[in-house]
Amino acid sequence: MRAILHYLAAMVIIPYYGIRVCPFIETLTPLQVAVPIIAMLGLQFLVRKPLQAWLVDPAPLKKRVKRTFWLELSLFTISALVVMAYNEVLYGFPFLESGLKILFGLTGLGFFAASDIALEQERAVADKIEREKITIEPDEHYFPLTRKVALFTSVAISLLVVVFMLLVVKDLDWIIRVGATVTLKEAQVSILAEFAFVLAVVLPHTLNIIQSYSRTLQRVLNNQTSVLSRVTLGEYDLHVPVASNDEFGVMAIHTNTMVDRIKDRTAELARTRDVTILSLATLAETRDNETGAHILRTQRYVRALAEHLKNNPRFAPELNAQTIDLLYKSAPLHDVGKVGIPDAILLKPGKLTDEEFVIMKTHAQLGSDALEVAERELGTNSFMRYAREIAATHHEKWDGSGYPAGLKGDEIPISGRLMAVADVYDALISKRVYKPAFTHDKAMGIIREGRDSHFDPDIVDALIAIEGEFQHIADVYGDKAQAAQ
Repeated sequence: MRAILHYLAAMVIIPYYGIRVCPFIETLTPLQVAVPIIAMLGLQFLVRKPLQAWLVDPAPLKKRVKRTFWLELSLFTISALVVMAYNEVLYGFPFLESGLKILFGLTGLGFFAASDIALEQERAVADKIEREKITIEPDEHYFPLTRKVALFTSVAISLLVVVFMLLVVKDLDWIIRVGATVTLKEAQVSILAEFAFVLAVVLPHTLNIIQSYSRTLQRVLNNQTSVLSRVTLGEYDLHVPVASNDEFGVMAIHTNTMVDRIKDRTAELARTRDVTILSLATLAETRDNETGAHILRTQRYVRALAEHLKNNPRFAPELNAQTIDLLYKSAPLHDVGKVGIPDAILLKPGKLTDEEFVIMKTHAQLGSDALEVAERELGTNSFMRYAREIAATHHEKWDGSGYPAGLKGDEIPISGRLMAVADVYDALISKRVYKPAFTHDKAMGIIREGRDSHFDPDIVDALIAIEGEFQHIADVYGDKAQAAQ
């Protein structure tokens, strides 16, 4: 469609342009001027598609824009040469005084058309690259967009200046020829009309190309900004489409390389974090009578509860995918404070006395304090916050009778409330030196009794809704199953 508009515009503009700037063409009738130009442009339009299929379409994607530009400009130049030769042979118009003016006018208009059609081709290439998820490798010595814009501006200004000069020369010749038969006012009106015609042709073409460049630039910047903004949110499975053989293509490649390196480094840090968590949690477990499978089960209980509650209006603002993953990763540190409990109490093969239990309860605050020190030294982040919350509050109770701070209701962080249910359930179904392992049904009965007193009622309801999932986790990660592995 853009090509059709350019060709129709040329069929109207060039005959009028020829009459206004060339005293020789001025001697012909409008039909004699228009027919060869329109015929040649019509033929040119018919052959451009086969030529494009031959020269442009088989070319690599990064070469198509350049080939499109040169093909269109060459066709306009050839048409200008043919029309120039036609006038010279048929009417004897001189080459310098007439032929070059037609060559200049038609080629100049072809430059605008070729630039616009090439930019449209560039957008088509970008669409294909984005749609098919392919990429291009910019040339080492590419032609920068900044130079393209500077070149276009220079050519557009030069065309405008030269056309004005041609008009001035022709009008001076016209004034000399007509002499006193034309008044000064009539001459002024005629000259101003010609200048207005040139501006009416050149200015819209120039603004159109500027708009095309703006659309191309806006698309590139939007892609770049979109990817970078999402990367800052922690999404690393993204790439900027490498869709142009210029500095923006190179920029996209460097951006993608940067994103890949950030992704790799983040994954490496996450693995290091996970190893550290499990190491600390396992260290705490080795000093306890409980097994290492306890931390595997409880972190999965926490995740199962959080996944079920993420659509609950009370929990939805906090329980997104990232938060649930952080809760899952930090849950194993809930009892890390036990490393500070004396062995005589921690490893006692029996029920603790009241005095010993007071000391045992300090493990929640010990774990919170240790993680708070690490947080101060290493900086606050979401993982450290959740780990500290879980360590400090997983023994708090909904009615405020828990420890260490006696928090009540929603004063207890969601992380601590989730861990409380998971930890108690696992303790109930597990064998301890002071009790046998309870059945799932008995454990569920005890937790139901603790609804509204020990536990957040909504979390208890969530456990009831997914108790089959809890049983499955207990079976897969049971102490015997883990020992067999």
